[in-house]
Amino acid sequence: ELKNDDNHFLYKPYFFENDLKKGNIINFPFLKHKNDAPFLPRQSTIPFSSKRIPEILNHFSIDSKSKDAQTIKETIDLCEEPDLHKEKKFCATSLESMVDFMLSELGTNNIQAITTEVEGESSQIFQKYTMEKVEQIADGNNMVCHKVNYPYAVHYCHVGGRTKTFMVSMIGVDGTKVKALSVCHQDTSFWTPKGLPFVVLNVKPGTTPICHFLLNDQIVIFPSKEATN
Repeated sequence: ELKNDDNHFLYKPYFFENDLKKGNIINFPFLKHKNDAPFLPRQSTIPFSSKRIPEILNHFSIDSKSKDAQTIKETIDLCEEPDLHKEKKFCATSLESMVDFMLSELGTNNIQAITTEVEGESSQIFQKYTMEKVEQIADGNNMVCHKVNYPYAVHYCHVGGRTKTFMVSMIGVDGTKVKALSVCHQDTSFWTPKGLPFVVLNVKPGTTPICHFLLNDQIVIFPSKEATN
């Protein structure tokens, strides 16, 4: 049962940049995501298109009425949605295609790729974490790639708008140590006004940076400091 004084510790997937301070305590889910789907080589001939779903299901021997078939359809639909204003996106079905997209969008091959790191396994789905160190590691354009549900590794990558990226070292109540990546979007003016971030934080688009943590199977890629000097 939640009491009023527990409201501070309700799970909020979005937060403000000034919440990233040493000593702050947040309630957060375990940031390790178990998605072990492997990368396929670029030369794979398996189609990836909503027009060819029967072929795809046949290739993986998946029943068209199953949950897995629905997941495949949803992932391909997400990948075929048009770009948003100010944001370019791309679904990488191989490591090579992810690198190609990254190089063309970030304009340099001098890049860094970082993920959230979780030490150990936790039986706690949610717990309170104390921030021990907050370090800004990038400021500017970056690319975030999320691993989506599919029989092999598919990453939904998007580039758009200036962001600040922080590495936040935290420790959970049960001793779980996390180096969590937090991305803070500096320009939210083109986001959907009724979107979840604005509901959670009770702010309007374009008024303040909005941040979120990334799971350990999400990758942030940005030009390295040498490339931006």
